[in-house]
Amino acid sequence: MAEPPSDVTQESLDRPETDSAPRQVVERFLEFLRAGDIDGAVELMATDVQYTNVGLPTMRGRERVRRAFQATLGRRGAGFDVYVHAISADGPTVLTERTDVLELGRLRAQFWVCGRFDVRDGQIVVWRDYFDYAAIAAATVRGLLGAILPAARAKPPST
Repeated sequence: MAEPPSDVTQESLDRPETDSAPRQVVERFLEFLRAGDIDGAVELMATDVQYTNVGLPTMRGRERVRRAFQATLGRRGAGFDVYVHAISADGPTVLTERTDVLELGRLRAQFWVCGRFDVRDGQIVVWRDYFDYAAIAAATVRGLLGAILPAARAKPPST
């Protein structure tokens, strides 16, 4: 049997793959949001989390993010869905390319998002989303039109 490379020790072979843990945290976080479990999602965030939608002010702190989620996703008739197109982890950093769907009653706005999540000790410490505001505006207009004319509604992205 061949010897492992010199920088590989038995301890490192016995240790679980560290890159997968941050990715799993992010996947669980998105699943909690999809299920409408705001508290479950927020508990995966550090108490001093920094959440940024690039171009808007950064939210700091788990409780502030919880209040923002409750005011939006926690409203009656509100929902969130996500289609992850690609996800990768490099150490504590997880990158996602996805389509997010925001729903409010019959309004369904669907748009592309790229996200960066930094995970430390099983909790998200930084969440930064990048998207095109013109695409969000177009998705909202399409969503409003689709609320009146169902044929105009955005279809789920092909996977």
